[in-house]
Amino acid sequence: MLRLATALLSVASAGSLLLAQTPQDTKTPAASSAPDKSAAYYNFAMGRLYAELAGDSGSKDDVAKAIQYYQAALKLDPSAGIVLEELTDLYISSGRLRDAVTLAEDLLNQNPDNLDARRMLGRIYLRALSEGQPGRSANQDNLRKAMEQFDKVTQKDPSDADSWVKLGHLYRMSNQPAEAEKAYNAALKAQPDDDDALTGLAMLYAEAGDTKGAIEKLKAATNKNPNEQTLGMLADQYEAIHDYKSAADVLRKALELAPDNEKIAENLAADLAADNQLDEALKLYQQMAADEPRDPSFQLSISEIYMNQRNLVKAREALEKAKALDPHSRDVRFADASLLQAEGKTDQALAILKSLLDETQRRQYSEDDARRRSRLLEQYASLAQSAAQYQVALDAFREEGDLHIVTPTHVAEEVIDTYLMAKDFPNAMKEADLALKSFPDDHAIQMEHATVLAAQGKVDAAVAELKKIPADGHERYVQLLTLSGFYEQAKRYADMGKALDDAEKVASNDNEKAAVYFRRGAMYERLKQYDTSEAEFRKVLAIDPNHAEALNYLGYMLADRNVKLDEASQLIRKALDLVPNNGAFLDSLGWVCYRQGKLTEAEGLLQQALEHGQDPTIHEHLGDVYFKEGKTDLAVAQWQASLKGFQNAAPSDADPEEAAKVSRKLDDARVKLAQEKKK
Repeated sequence: MLRLATALLSVASAGSLLLAQTPQDTKTPAASSAPDKSAAYYNFAMGRLYAELAGDSGSKDDVAKAIQYYQAALKLDPSAGIVLEELTDLYISSGRLRDAVTLAEDLLNQNPDNLDARRMLGRIYLRALSEGQPGRSANQDNLRKAMEQFDKVTQKDPSDADSWVKLGHLYRMSNQPAEAEKAYNAALKAQPDDDDALTGLAMLYAEAGDTKGAIEKLKAATNKNPNEQTLGMLADQYEAIHDYKSAADVLRKALELAPDNEKIAENLAADLAADNQLDEALKLYQQMAADEPRDPSFQLSISEIYMNQRNLVKAREALEKAKALDPHSRDVRFADASLLQAEGKTDQALAILKSLLDETQRRQYSEDDARRRSRLLEQYASLAQSAAQYQVALDAFREEGDLHIVTPTHVAEEVIDTYLMAKDFPNAMKEADLALKSFPDDHAIQMEHATVLAAQGKVDAAVAELKKIPADGHERYVQLLTLSGFYEQAKRYADMGKALDDAEKVASNDNEKAAVYFRRGAMYERLKQYDTSEAEFRKVLAIDPNHAEALNYLGYMLADRNVKLDEASQLIRKALDLVPNNGAFLDSLGWVCYRQGKLTEAEGLLQQALEHGQDPTIHEHLGDVYFKEGKTDLAVAQWQASLKGFQNAAPSDADPEEAAKVSRKLDDARVKLAQEKKK
């Protein structure tokens, strides 16, 4: 029939005479007589011709003529499913749903087993459903009627995969997931590779939180019939479980199919960046920035990648381009605060974040606004912590909790950590006790409580609490690393080494192994096993050459031993390039300069270091520089500050040996001052 219809359509298109004719005899054939297929084919071809003309011209007359011919074809051959299907499409596209319902009902009155008419009715009710308003009774009625029609079709024809799929969609819409799953599986039984059924099942699993099941079905669908929409859905599921590498692999395929789809390119770049494939992500963002030079968002993404690569100069260049495009954008200003923080310009970063918080303050927030404010407050509080503005940080974390975006346990952890940073152990313990009472089964809170005990020097109690927490996988790794820290505070290095060995066994990636090597290097340094310590730090740098803390620690250890000073300087300067204005790194470089006899440079660096934190070790080093420069009175003042710092340190940070060493320096300096006065 299709071949004949196509031939007739070609003939009809070729001559105007055919268009002038009217539908052939449309008298319904008698029940005993055979359908007049020849006349039906003619009317079908003419109906299709006018339907195409109506599609081009939008003419209501052409629509009316197409319907007239299709109706004539149906009367001549009521079993011609393709005629009914195209007539249904025409009714739907022209908005004549009531006429379509009337026709289908007439056909069912003539023959209740006319499945094509039932499919027609089901499609019409589906269309009416999509145009209805959610929650309205008419909408629910259309849902019920559509389900009824497709249910009857599938009962009579279980091999109709398309109707099973539609029935599955309807069950999903009516919140009947078990029935929807049965319908989709029935579709797959009828047609094992039906990608609509596979996609429907995937969405059903995703809605139920079964991401693994959703991925399995979407992979099957994309293997059979890859298209940008299904591949995009698969990428979404990988992103939901933070598997950005797989998401990026999928989106690469989608971009090959739709190279001009900008949204796919943006999502691919974002997933590449999230997976730390920064070079490839950067190329994509640069291309998008070239294609859309007025869009600041691409320059922001470029700046963020450069910042993650610790190339702060290029990060600033890209950010300035974004600023020029939209200087008042809150996203641009937020990114500026992040970059200023990386550049070590904490005060400027805090000022920007504070202005953004003031501008966006409301009595009530929508969910989206609350999420944005939560993100702002989180960064503001974190920055305030690093600037030792602990009350500011506490207030920000508590306000974030009032937004009900982050969990109460997250807020509790941040508040406890802030009190620990401030060395306010009574309040840290008070908050930890309260959190443990409120969330007794939360593992993170249990670990936080143990950490407060350890910070107060109650290491045995902390270890006992920590070991009671059930953990496996990544949680077990974190638990063992935390345990090694407790033992380090108690100077129980044999136990610390055992915990680190166990942590290395359960580490799941190179970054986790690097953290173990770093702590092990610090342990061996405290044990004065310097060669072994150096080997551990070099293992860290083999994994991550830009590990700023390892660069600094290794460089400082070499300087402290007064060996390999040129390499020590290079290592620490690289760390400072990665994290500018870091007080600890500035102290390390100052100490290298002291060892090299560059006293003026050392003095300047150590004074800069003190601007970023009053650490007793920095005071000690600056005292050493002053003493060597002959500025004994200045040296005494620095050593006094150092000794006070060591004496006031938390139990977990106490270092009696260092305090005793500084005390001896002070005594010697006072003797020298006394002798100078006698002269």
